[in-house]
Amino acid sequence: MFRTIDVKTSEKYQMIEILEEIKKLVLESGVLYGIVCIHVPHTTAALTLNKNYDPVVADDILNKMSALVPKEGDYKDIEGNSAAHIKTSMFGNTETLIIENGRIELGMFQSLYLCEFNGPRKRRVNIKIIKG
Repeated sequence: MFRTIDVKTSEKYQMIEILEEIKKLVLESGVLYGIVCIHVPHTTAALTLNKNYDPVVADDILNKMSALVPKEGDYKDIEGNSAAHIKTSMFGNTETLIIENGRIELGMFQSLYLCEFNGPRKRRVNIKIIKG
């Protein structure tokens, strides 16, 4: 099963939790055992698995990334968004999760986030559910 969801970001830098939408698609698919691959086909947005229990963790991540890779720098990209490309490369654009007994297997406080590094924008997320 292949599906696409759209995520609208509202800020320049943002982490949006998308796990609930992915869980719904896994349930809809009826797949009990397999994997779900999530892919963001953008060069300035990424995915990450991280803690959802404490909402300040996302802020900490975004703040540290801005310090590590500042918007202004000795970049040559004509669009002026090299920092976003670098951050996306550091995070990656694909996550693969295990489906066991119809549920996505994650740690107690883990969730899946779309990371926006050049917003606000409308982002596409591709989901492929594969029966194992």
